[in-house]
Amino acid sequence: MTNSENPLVLTRHLALVGLMGVGKTTIGRRLARRLDVEFRDADEEVERAAGRSVSEIFADFGEPAFRDGERKVIGRLLEEPDPLIIGLGGGAFIQEDTRALVKDKAISIWLKADIDVLIERVGRKPGARPLLSQGDPAEIMARLERERSPLYAEADIVVDTSVGSHEQSADQVMDALRTYQEGVRG
Repeated sequence: MTNSENPLVLTRHLALVGLMGVGKTTIGRRLARRLDVEFRDADEEVERAAGRSVSEIFADFGEPAFRDGERKVIGRLLEEPDPLIIGLGGGAFIQEDTRALVKDKAISIWLKADIDVLIERVGRKPGARPLLSQGDPAEIMARLERERSPLYAEADIVVDTSVGSHEQSADQVMDALRTYQEGVRG
């Protein structure tokens, strides 16, 4: 059966997880168009709820306050009746309570990429990533990868986005999701 003969229909939310720069937002928007569902960026939703930027929340209240607000916003999104594609911030899935919410209410997809690719991507927007302003970005990214990868690995699906375009990565996610859904039904 070809992909066009076997269209994907979402019955659960999709949560895209992974390090900053991996393409959660860009790929998520492409997937949403293909699947005819809404895409929500968790960081944008947090900013809307707080009335301030993620950087401002980190600076004014610290990471624990940000993570608490993030968990509440993600919980609200996961209660939406129609399936959504949700791009989670890089640290969201690392938080035990947030990860439990996602595992209960969504199919989680770890978008991963080689560290050199990620460093190049995040370097295109200097100052946009609060965690990278605390030292050498390459060292911080390497540390985050070491710390977070074991938890990201708990995702239902893993897709490597290191090579190719975002469109090709979206193709890979669609194929992986199709395989996952067939396995669940099988």
